[in-house]
Amino acid sequence: MALNGNNHGLPFLPGNTFRNITKSAFHRPQTLEYRNGYALPLRPTVGIGQDPLLSEELIRQELSELNFESPYLNYGSYDQILPEEFVPAHVALDKKVLRFYAYFKEDILYSPEEVYRIRPVVIYYYLEDDSMCIIEPTVKNSGMPQGKRIKRQRLPKNECGEHYQWKDLNLGMDLEVYGVKYHITQCDAFTKEFMESEGMLVNDPEPMPKDPYSEHRKTPLPSFTTSSEFDAMYNFLTMDRKVLRFFALWDDSHSLYGDKNPVTIQYYLVDDTVEIREVKKPNSGRDPFPILMRRQKIPKKFKPVTFDSCVLEVSKDEVDEYYSPKDFQVGQRITLLGRHFLLCDCDGFTKEYLKRNHPDIEMKPTEVPKTVDTHPDRKKEIPPYNGFGSLEDSLQNCLYLIPEPPKKNVLRMLENDHKVLRYIARLESPNPEDQGRVFILSYYLSNDMISIFEKPTRNSGIIGGKFLEKTRISKPNSTVEHPEFYSPADLYIGATVEVFSHRFVLTNADQYVLSYLESISSQIPSQMLNLMRQKLGAATENNQPGVAAADPSS
Repeated sequence: MALNGNNHGLPFLPGNTFRNITKSAFHRPQTLEYRNGYALPLRPTVGIGQDPLLSEELIRQELSELNFESPYLNYGSYDQILPEEFVPAHVALDKKVLRFYAYFKEDILYSPEEVYRIRPVVIYYYLEDDSMCIIEPTVKNSGMPQGKRIKRQRLPKNECGEHYQWKDLNLGMDLEVYGVKYHITQCDAFTKEFMESEGMLVNDPEPMPKDPYSEHRKTPLPSFTTSSEFDAMYNFLTMDRKVLRFFALWDDSHSLYGDKNPVTIQYYLVDDTVEIREVKKPNSGRDPFPILMRRQKIPKKFKPVTFDSCVLEVSKDEVDEYYSPKDFQVGQRITLLGRHFLLCDCDGFTKEYLKRNHPDIEMKPTEVPKTVDTHPDRKKEIPPYNGFGSLEDSLQNCLYLIPEPPKKNVLRMLENDHKVLRYIARLESPNPEDQGRVFILSYYLSNDMISIFEKPTRNSGIIGGKFLEKTRISKPNSTVEHPEFYSPADLYIGATVEVFSHRFVLTNADQYVLSYLESISSQIPSQMLNLMRQKLGAATENNQPGVAAADPSS
């Protein structure tokens, strides 16, 4: 017999095989293909060079032809029942969960309305690893921490180290876990079917008991009718945070140091109370009270009495009428607890409220004077500027006890950052030594500051460099209290700039100066703009900036 399929009857040993010399194909068959982008192996059907491949069936048939003794005579038939394939528990019981519904009682201490509460839970038993978790369904606005009570774990059954199994669970029983008893009442259909399939007898389900406190909350509150004529709850719901604000003038001139001080009168619609606050004026020389009159109901008319009485506070039984919104008329005088006030104006909400609810009230607003003082000898002027620091910083020291940084135009500083107008200037001086000195004047558009740099001159004997640091320069005709600073409209070729008693004449400028002045031509006089175009060699017909560079030697 030959296993290689030859007809010579020789054993398949080296030297007994013969090669086919006519064979020309020696490629191996394809054993790999791609399906849906995945590589899949193939079982070869032919050998190398398309030779027939001996299959296992052919080998089995040829081996059966051997003159061997059949093994089934001694050991029996091979056709026996094979054992079932082993399947692990985490595969067979994967995603199979038993669900039980239970509850526990929580004792409530020191409460006259309830003794205990019924809190329902859901118990999940995972068959794959015998673990359990207990979750309490969340109830909206319950005020109690709810959700997962016990995370997934194997729950201890006793002190011997045993754990609960699914065989230990049934309906109508108590499950004690970590000192809390959970009474199981129901389960779902899958849990009942699984336990019955395993031979367990499932008890009858029990109804979930009702929580007595929740049932008590469901009972409607007793309804009643307000006996009084005024409903305070309705007024609170509709008028809360609605305040009428009046701007008034308090006439306190009859006192020893009396003034006419501005105040704000606030009328609260929710309870008809009035509060008076004194307006704080900076640097007034007096410490005003934050609240001149505390919030209270102010009586307007008292009930007649037949005898004299002396009381510390007036009760509502002694008052016949309180002040109401219709008593506050803008433009009229009003007396509140012995103080006289002139109602000058009110805010927008107050005007709309009075027009809507009291259209018959006539309002005549007047302007509240900014400074009212009956003593002209009292000094309230700001002291003159002493020259130290900037004018804005010194003013803050006069307005506030703790100075605040002056406000700046941040938008302008961001738009004009690193934008500088440069001019060439000469010093106007009677000294002959200053005739040849050349200066560069820089104007910073972000903060209106000016700096001057002197160009070094050869063999002049004068050291060049920084002549003036960045600072704001005021015009000669301006006052110290109200200074007027130089602006781009004041800087043109031929203009004279006076800086701390030094006069500089502008002789030339950069080409960017003309471009910037033309961008703000509405703010620059046309005569000065034409002069700049003429000096810098710009074309005046099409209003284009010139291209001639400034000559520093001029």
